[in-house]
Amino acid sequence: MARPTAVPAGARAEAPSPSAPFLYRTLLAPVRGALARFFDLTVEGLEHVPVCGPYIVAANHHNYLDGVVLAAVVPTPIAFLVMPRVYRATPLHPFFHRHIGSIPITLERPDMGAFRRALAALGEGRVVGIFPEGPFSVRGQLEPGLPGVGLLALRSGVTVVPAGIRGTYEALQGRRFYIPRRARIAVRFGPPRRFATDGVNGHRGVSGHSCEGEIGRAARARVTDRIMDDIAALLR
Repeated sequence: MARPTAVPAGARAEAPSPSAPFLYRTLLAPVRGALARFFDLTVEGLEHVPVCGPYIVAANHHNYLDGVVLAAVVPTPIAFLVMPRVYRATPLHPFFHRHIGSIPITLERPDMGAFRRALAALGEGRVVGIFPEGPFSVRGQLEPGLPGVGLLALRSGVTVVPAGIRGTYEALQGRRFYIPRRARIAVRFGPPRRFATDGVNGHRGVSGHSCEGEIGRAARARVTDRIMDDIAALLR
């Protein structure tokens, strides 16, 4: 197993892609520096992360720092699926999320618009970030995954890279105004998986114009459970 790699204040060697949103590119270097300086950010398993898309990054979720950390260490810009309460947390948040390429999603009902936007992003060769637990974990431990991640993995046919994030819960637990305390933060990536779509008629992945046929609940649940097991293994 590879040893954890510290992220220096000068940040990772890779520069953001010129195709990345301007605001994403602008914020990346200072965010990397702050994470290295104040949170001693370390990364393990980066060799499992492809150098370009399309693929899905699936991680555990405690608070907004999780997305910040993943964006800082993954070499390709991530289009995160973001809940309304995060997308509209302040009057400035919608502007921010639009200009870094986030995809708003509603969890109270099946949001096929968000699902199609995520598929389109993958079809363009981009990276989509998803937190399968849905809402933040308020107990500091991994919660059951929602089936949307399984459906997206099966319909797109792209690789899923699991990620386990430690320290973000401790950094913000009990903090007012969402200002984090100093805490050690670590990210661990696991081997990627591509999930079979046997028995799914009409599946064309991200390269086709449509994804006909139904992916049953059992298949979605099976894939979701496998992804959550991979994330849980990275947190042990």
